[in-house]
Amino acid sequence: MKPARSLYGVAQVRAIEHAALAAAPAGALMRRAGAAAAGLAVRLLPAGGRVLALAGPGNNGGDAMEAAILLAGRGWPVTIDFRGSPSSLSADAADALRRAQASTAQFAPADMAAGWDLVLDGLFGIGLARPIAGDLAELVRAVNRLRCPVLALDVPSGLDADTGAIVGPDGVAIQASHTLTFIADKPGLHTADGCDHAGLVDVAGLETDPALFPAPAAWLAGSNLFAANLRPRRQNSHKGSYGDVAILGGAQGMSGAAILAARTAALSGAGRVFAGFLAEPPAYDPPHPEIMCRRAADLDLEHATVVAGPGLGSSGQARSMLSQVLAGAAPLVLDADALNMVSAGADLRNGLVRRGGALLTPHPLEAARLLGCSAAQVQADRLAAARRLAADFGAVVVLKGAGSVIARPDGLVVINVTGGPALATAGTGDVLAGLCGALLAQRWPTWEAALAAVWLHGAAADMLVDQGVGPVGLVASELPRTVRTCLNQLIRAAAGH
Repeated sequence: MKPARSLYGVAQVRAIEHAALAAAPAGALMRRAGAAAAGLAVRLLPAGGRVLALAGPGNNGGDAMEAAILLAGRGWPVTIDFRGSPSSLSADAADALRRAQASTAQFAPADMAAGWDLVLDGLFGIGLARPIAGDLAELVRAVNRLRCPVLALDVPSGLDADTGAIVGPDGVAIQASHTLTFIADKPGLHTADGCDHAGLVDVAGLETDPALFPAPAAWLAGSNLFAANLRPRRQNSHKGSYGDVAILGGAQGMSGAAILAARTAALSGAGRVFAGFLAEPPAYDPPHPEIMCRRAADLDLEHATVVAGPGLGSSGQARSMLSQVLAGAAPLVLDADALNMVSAGADLRNGLVRRGGALLTPHPLEAARLLGCSAAQVQADRLAAARRLAADFGAVVVLKGAGSVIARPDGLVVINVTGGPALATAGTGDVLAGLCGALLAQRWPTWEAALAAVWLHGAAADMLVDQGVGPVGLVASELPRTVRTCLNQLIRAAAGH
């Protein structure tokens, strides 16, 4: 089982850091940060490797210089490119600069043709408020063209540690192979642009007293968050023990979406699966004849977990059936066209708010329609968008994308860690919706069902990529069987088998 990791925003980390500084000797936190960075750098360096340390005008630059001092003292060839003013440094950073100048490290502008074996990025930390521009932007672009490891200290310079967005519409950010973040992990390292810029993320706690940390409002996903529901099946059970799933979708030309969701629900453990089609239904699904294909109007929407949206369209019939679902009390997953109809109709929107407790799985554009904003605004702060949706609709929300964000109405969010660009293909959302429905049908609580579904969905893609299937060319229909494998593996692991 992979444990979850707490995440803290910039304001919270600054408060923790302020309290830690008051309790520690002068310069202690910066020296600890430098020691942790030097330790990781040594593991990344080849024998005799050359180090370029980029030191900016703030305490992040001081961290880089502390690391440079230690590396130079151990015999590594180190060059420091200092991009600040000594007179404006904090006392701790000024002390680091003086000792770096007295060390064997060289101070010189970065020569990108010098054949570096490691770059330490200490240009800007979590406090960057405006885009990197001018000569520093050119420096960042030059670093990003290098083919050596890049170790970002605290956060890749230019990346917003809260949101994962690059600072500024025309901003740039370091593309690190590794990030060593200090005191606590930050959400922006794991979603949006953070997924492409942070690389492998480690946390150095800097010996910070755990009592200084408030209860986290965000977590990096771990299977322990839903492990209590991973129970082996009882011998004395039957198909009725594991619930029914009804897929509501399959308009003309979009039957495949309903089939994908239905297949996934069946392979993820639902007792019975009904695929409801607004278009003429097929007699059966040849690969999976156990799925019962029906006209949508013939579905029993009162006694099954309903997954509404895969290929549903926006016809009058689709709208009428969605209204019927929203008036009911069955466990409910809303995806795709169902979400778009809710965003376009006040009566449907009010119906969703009144019923509460649904599980919504929007991608950024669907989320934007529900929020009345642009997809770019959603992506600029994915955690805030997911929290607002969850609060507005009294729902558990999965905001899909790089670092999918799962939010609940009380504001707690989890950022998923599995999956990747292999999922950037048509139909994978239908697979996720069917998986959510299957777990709900098996009586998983909505929050844990969402966490597990997103985790398993991404884990299945990761497994296929590891087997050489993708990321390029992986298709959604390849996922359901691998989801089944991943789910059974987790259940066996939870049982200690």
